[in-house]
Amino acid sequence: MLLSKDTVIPENLVSWLSVYSYLIIGSIAVFVKLGLYRAVVRYVSVRAFIVVFTGAFISTLLLAALAYAFKINLPATGIVNYGLTALLIVGGSRFAMREIYHRLVSRKKTPVMIYGAGSAGRQLAQALTNGEEFAPVVFVDDDKTLQSAMLLGIPVIEPSEVERTVKKQGIERILLALPSASRATRKAILESLETLNVKVLTVPGMADMVNGDMTIDQLQDVRIEDLLGRDPVEPDPALMQKHIKGKVVLVTGAGGSIGSELCRQIILQKPKALILYELSEFGLYSIEKELRELISKHKLPEIDIYPIIGTVQRRNRIEAVMTSFHVQTVYHAAAYKHVPLVEFNMVEGVRNNVFGTWHTAEAALKANVELFVLISTDKAVRPTNVMGTTKRLAELVLQGLAERTKAAQGNTRFCMVRFGNVLGSSGSVVPLFKRQIEQGGPVTVTHPDITRYFMTIPEAAQLVIQAGTMGDSGAVFVLDMGEPVKIVDMARKMIHLSGLEVRSNKHPHGDIEITYTGLRPGEKLYEELLIGDNVTDCDHPRICRAHEQALSWQQMDALLEQLNDACQNFRIDDLRELLLNAPTDYQPSDGEINDLIWQHMR
Repeated sequence: MLLSKDTVIPENLVSWLSVYSYLIIGSIAVFVKLGLYRAVVRYVSVRAFIVVFTGAFISTLLLAALAYAFKINLPATGIVNYGLTALLIVGGSRFAMREIYHRLVSRKKTPVMIYGAGSAGRQLAQALTNGEEFAPVVFVDDDKTLQSAMLLGIPVIEPSEVERTVKKQGIERILLALPSASRATRKAILESLETLNVKVLTVPGMADMVNGDMTIDQLQDVRIEDLLGRDPVEPDPALMQKHIKGKVVLVTGAGGSIGSELCRQIILQKPKALILYELSEFGLYSIEKELRELISKHKLPEIDIYPIIGTVQRRNRIEAVMTSFHVQTVYHAAAYKHVPLVEFNMVEGVRNNVFGTWHTAEAALKANVELFVLISTDKAVRPTNVMGTTKRLAELVLQGLAERTKAAQGNTRFCMVRFGNVLGSSGSVVPLFKRQIEQGGPVTVTHPDITRYFMTIPEAAQLVIQAGTMGDSGAVFVLDMGEPVKIVDMARKMIHLSGLEVRSNKHPHGDIEITYTGLRPGEKLYEELLIGDNVTDCDHPRICRAHEQALSWQQMDALLEQLNDACQNFRIDDLRELLLNAPTDYQPSDGEINDLIWQHMR
């Protein structure tokens, strides 16, 4: 009040002391009531400023009332000056302390760069500022209206300045805050960051945040699908529901990588019932528990889930299941898919992949199933291993049964869906590379030129379901897997985006070495999806139909009898010869028979 030049000091000091006493007590009471003294200084926010403003305003009104009550001649300028001073001291001191605290604490945090100054980036910056691990020091964004500006006190730079800023600011992490960006965009950004040897983390996808599964500050390693740069096509709801909604569906191999994802996708389409057929007790337990949680989470109507332990090699078991539950749709995902293991266990590979498919398909015919879909593989095309050969034979079994069923005017429609590797499946190189990088290397690659097709498990499962609605019985469908990926390039990208450098002759002081172990038994350098060029497009842009050689059921039946006899009597030489003579174009990459028991019996 003394800042006002119009203020007149009254002779009665008692009145002044009374005004000050009541003003101090009243102001403290107001601030206590507003909760200002409960606010932690380091978390002071805009809301705290509103509280300070409200308290200072009420305190100023209290001063005016006291001056009037005690008949003190206090001019309006004195009252206004008091209010402004109170606002500056009470609020300014708190914001100043907050800034000092954050500057001191930020020195102990890891400096990070946030790539993306949009809503997700700003939310991430605020969360990290209040956290104890990372200190956001700069935003990167290609939006020219934001460049050179300050957001939340943090400068925004353009992408061309990233490398210079990383070195200048000592950036140890780059956080990708682009949850809605396409995979093509994310791939281009990741490729530009790869040479920096700075660890790159990413915020969760928009779907995970909207569903409440993850929060903005739950940072993750860069997902390998972002490196592929291939955006999935949204599934057609009509195709997804056609053979599932309101129907009884059975999935064999329900606990496996593909089988479990098929179950997740099927549940979302609201079947009448879902039968989980699986040999692994733990796998069956895990997927059943997950599906029940999924139903609760999405508030789906009550869906009957039946977990059944069983092997596809016992026809009476699978037939009893299909007949008892009146199954209408079957997705046959049960198979041995690991190339070297099937190479070492030829009889079981044939038993499970060929005869297991046959028994399941015959059971489907007996139960009058409407649709039977076989999950096949790109390794069935010109196979160099036993696994690929058995999957091609499984396709031939269904093609032969389709011919037989048509002649008998049966109702069951058979089809096969062929695709390549899926990211994150059991045996996939991606989790293997991650573990090897975490352990300090080396990262093992079989051959410098080996390439593979890749697809995410959810996209593969959705395309399998949609492909099953197309074509007539006996059709072979092929999924568009995009461009093949060189495995060693994938390994290098994963190392670089982990903030590490590849150790080589050129860089002897690098962090992780890549070593080549040689092709495994039955493995080939390049995978193919088509046996020939006779292919037609389907209703879906990523599904096409292959037209390939097939056997009549009489021919297939005779071959099955010979295969069964060889397996039953463990005549591995004869089994190998039958596989070579079958119309699968089997050309072993190894001249030796690799079955482990056979080798020790000789």
